[in-house]
Amino acid sequence: MSRLSFQTDVLSDKGGRKQNEDCVDFLLLDNHACWVVADGLGGHGGGAVAARLAVESVLQSFRAVPECSPDALNRYINAANALINDRRRSDAGLSQMRTTVAVLVSDYRGALWAHIGDSRLYYLKQDRIRFQTQDHSVPQVLCNAGEITPTQIRFHEDRNRLLRSLGGDDSPRPTILQTPVMLEERDSILLCTDGFWEYVTEEEILKDLSTAKDARDWLRPAASRLEARPAGDYDNYSAVAVIAAVVH
Repeated sequence: MSRLSFQTDVLSDKGGRKQNEDCVDFLLLDNHACWVVADGLGGHGGGAVAARLAVESVLQSFRAVPECSPDALNRYINAANALINDRRRSDAGLSQMRTTVAVLVSDYRGALWAHIGDSRLYYLKQDRIRFQTQDHSVPQVLCNAGEITPTQIRFHEDRNRLLRSLGGDDSPRPTILQTPVMLEERDSILLCTDGFWEYVTEEEILKDLSTAKDARDWLRPAASRLEARPAGDYDNYSAVAVIAAVVH
């Protein structure tokens, strides 16, 4: 199987808030790559700290032992959770901080991912969304029970009620893809926080990719929508666009 390369572009903005409590970063090594998105929760700037610690910890663990396996993803996320909890216990002002996280890893052939909370990952192939993570949230539970539609999750009154996050006293329990997806030319993955997917629909994500020349071109229309659609005290929004290409 041919080795791949990846085009990556990042979008992150404070939106209608005073501070951006999202954090986004990625690391491309010789034989493995990792992308991380986190959306911090908690007052007094704690959310920003939690998101930054999560992203930095995941990438640090990945750099130390780069792997594309479910066990590795579990280790990376558990290490981030332990770091956040240590900081919570040592700083009373940060005792309520939490964060969501979505992580993608690849060995330049296949890909695996994991998430906690309502930061999402979309896997797109041949003009279709082949996979979408399910939020760890009250509205997602209602949707799974048939009480609301997937579209109604976006602005449900309990949208911010998360059932899992990093920084809690319980084990984080990430949802982890167990079998790698083997990637091909033009396969694309989008990681994003809820401030992004609330205002950019799945249909628009697909449409934008279908006309995009590269990862930056894919995110540009979404950025325009996010500047035009929300109003008032709307959330931070962040996304990472990843497009696979065969190395010739």
